[in-house]
Amino acid sequence: MKHKWTAALAMTVAATLLTACSGESGSTSNEKVTLTYANWSEDQAPAMEQIAAEFQKQNPNITVKIQTLPWTEYWSTLQVGVAGGTAPDAFWMLADHFREYAKGGALVDLSDTVKSSGIDMTAYPKAVSDSYTYEGKTFALPKDFDTNGIWYNKALFDAKGVKYPDDTWGWQEVQDAAKKLTDKAGGVWGIAAPIDPQGGYYNTILQAGGSIVNAEGTASDFAGPAGVAGLKFWTDLQAAGSSPTLKQLSDTEAVSMFENQKVAMYFSGAYWALRFHKNADLKGKIDVAPLPKGVKRATVTSGIGNAGFAGSKHPEELKKFLAFLGGTKAAEIQAATGTVLPAFKGTQQPWLDSMPEFHLQVFIDAIDYSVPLPVAGNAAEWQGLSAQYLSPAWEGAKPVQVAAKEYQDAVDKVLAKK
Repeated sequence: MKHKWTAALAMTVAATLLTACSGESGSTSNEKVTLTYANWSEDQAPAMEQIAAEFQKQNPNITVKIQTLPWTEYWSTLQVGVAGGTAPDAFWMLADHFREYAKGGALVDLSDTVKSSGIDMTAYPKAVSDSYTYEGKTFALPKDFDTNGIWYNKALFDAKGVKYPDDTWGWQEVQDAAKKLTDKAGGVWGIAAPIDPQGGYYNTILQAGGSIVNAEGTASDFAGPAGVAGLKFWTDLQAAGSSPTLKQLSDTEAVSMFENQKVAMYFSGAYWALRFHKNADLKGKIDVAPLPKGVKRATVTSGIGNAGFAGSKHPEELKKFLAFLGGTKAAEIQAATGTVLPAFKGTQQPWLDSMPEFHLQVFIDAIDYSVPLPVAGNAAEWQGLSAQYLSPAWEGAKPVQVAAKEYQDAVDKVLAKK
């Protein structure tokens, strides 16, 4: 699900955009036009439809069609569409993919739109808005943001007489609870420990006092003492049998195992709240607590950005739609429907109120100790190497220190590319 942007593809994109720009790409203010808006979430699609409908009320000459693709197809479809000039007009973007698309000239520059529409960029979390800036220009507007917490199953905790996680928990409390909660005969594990950077080992590396990539974006630090400690937190859980194996987590995603009540704890983001809220089997059974504290408290933060295709045949209408997506009304719709934690300042409370059974304030409070998701270089490429290099450590076939050093070397090679 990660793409590798090649020089050949970048050249194709440039040629495609040149052709598009040389043809008819504008439209009159009264012309009826249709824009497409792509996403990868069936859970969020209804809110996207509602946002599109609200935009259309204000702009009756513009129709917006929502396209929802499975995550496994989204990036390859977008990559092919950009190269062939058939990409959606507007689409979701992630920080770890962003720079390669921006460098390739595939994204609409929104810098002038921000000024002309009076968009206040300080209304968004800085860590998220900065992630979508390249060479001083803005190429996407933040849609939402996320931090991480411990999603946990109260029923499974109660069955084993284990205390619920809270803000006093450290790593040892997680390890101990995971062991007590594991009931292999019953097909239940205390925790899910997949090779998950954003929900998992990035956070524990930071909690150990480390950094993932240096400030210059030129080198990683997976093999340093903090990096190894952060990775070992997860490999120890695997070694103790407190988590499903990588094979089991490959067959059934960690989030699905949590929903199926086969896993008692799952470290992940705010974006699962609506899915869990709608699951009748989980009603009254689950909640969320802060991530545990290591040497310090920390979580990575990021968010989806709304971007536009530079080859769109309707650039002015597209910019108007993207500005709407980045405004208060779109954020309020996302919040009121419980869809996701919106990025726009002052619109989060309805999201908290929409699912009162969860202590969602945990995700808001985590902003105070959050660290931006590392996106140096071709982040999609080097992050995509994690399973290859870290699986042997997760499976106990190679010491964590060795696997960490091999992964660090591989990441640094990618970071060294210009």
